[in-house]
Amino acid sequence: MRMIASLALCFAFAAATHAANWPNWRGPDYNGVATGTGFPEHWSSTENVLWKFELPGKGASTPAVWDGRIILTSAIEGQNGVICLDRNGKSLWQTKVGTERPGKHNKATGCNPSPVTDGKHIYTYFKSGELACLDFAGDIVWQKNMHDLYGEDTLWWDLGTSPVLTKDHIVVAVIHSGPSFLAAFGKSDGKLAWKQDRSLDAPREAAQTYSTPVVFDEGGRQHIVVLGADHVTAYNAADGKELWRVGGLNPGRNEYFRSIASPVVADGIVVAPYARGKSLTAIRLGGKGDVTKSHIVWSKDSLGADVPSPVVQNGKTYICGDKGGVTCLETQTGKVLWSGETAKNRHQFSSSPVIADGKIYLTREDGTTFVVAQGDEFKVLATNELKDEFVVATPVFVDGRILIRTMERLYCVGK
Repeated sequence: MRMIASLALCFAFAAATHAANWPNWRGPDYNGVATGTGFPEHWSSTENVLWKFELPGKGASTPAVWDGRIILTSAIEGQNGVICLDRNGKSLWQTKVGTERPGKHNKATGCNPSPVTDGKHIYTYFKSGELACLDFAGDIVWQKNMHDLYGEDTLWWDLGTSPVLTKDHIVVAVIHSGPSFLAAFGKSDGKLAWKQDRSLDAPREAAQTYSTPVVFDEGGRQHIVVLGADHVTAYNAADGKELWRVGGLNPGRNEYFRSIASPVVADGIVVAPYARGKSLTAIRLGGKGDVTKSHIVWSKDSLGADVPSPVVQNGKTYICGDKGGVTCLETQTGKVLWSGETAKNRHQFSSSPVIADGKIYLTREDGTTFVVAQGDEFKVLATNELKDEFVVATPVFVDGRILIRTMERLYCVGK
């Protein structure tokens, strides 16, 4: 049965796709910007909810979507689980991938990293160290444990870094208080293609990162940019060689500047939040070696976000602070164009903002999503509540629908 399903899905992949895809956590271009129109602006726990799926266990990862197939991770009976649903919320299959290592923090689980797909295979990574490749029938193609290969991670908290796909490889960043590195594996066979050291002189917890690398094209080549350990570094995606680095993100040598928010790349610039939300740095792409003195375009103190990552579109960078402050800046100059505050609440923001159909969607941990106008001033268009939920995953926007993943459920919101 699985072989028949796999052949059918391979045929579907080869054919022209009719649906929008969301292959990884930050969306098609790793920048939090959705394609398409017609996304709902208003909903509640009952209004405009097309379906709701009860997950078999807890998880904090953002789903991936390909040709109407929804992939997400969750604990299943003490195991790391991968779940596939159709676009109507029907479970197609569930696969267990090694023993779950539960989360320490109440905002986290053993299933924090988000899955990523190229339409042929699905790649998942878990706190237990399991890195696995599955096909679209749910069968494991290859599997390995990063802890067995390279040693236990020394993160003080729970793994949050998601794997990323390049043209030829699946890449994992392991950045902690120990030998840090990036490792690239063959997508179809799991063989190690390259391993690049990233051990930098950052003190104590500042040496640790939970952020996810960003893959981008520059000059006809794929590059990878990584934030963490007081630096932003860039690598050639083909062979892992370091291209350039920017330091100085922690001039006071603060021991606790671990990084959670990820950078974003747009308009020839890397925008990097750091210092637990107290700094924002824009770096011009290019150069060789240490370009700290030559490539920092602008930097801001007391502006940024600790957990939510920035989103960039049409020359503007949008920041959602952990307590709901929203700021719009010119990407090239750092000029603040406007700022505002969402409704005060004891809950914070862990989900990253998403731009969809000319609006900015901001989801708070209590399941409340604010819809903000993408205009010349701060304006809240709608406030939508999913009662009695807890959300740290970033919503997914495909085909006019919004997938909101809570710790225990997946909601599909649409008109």
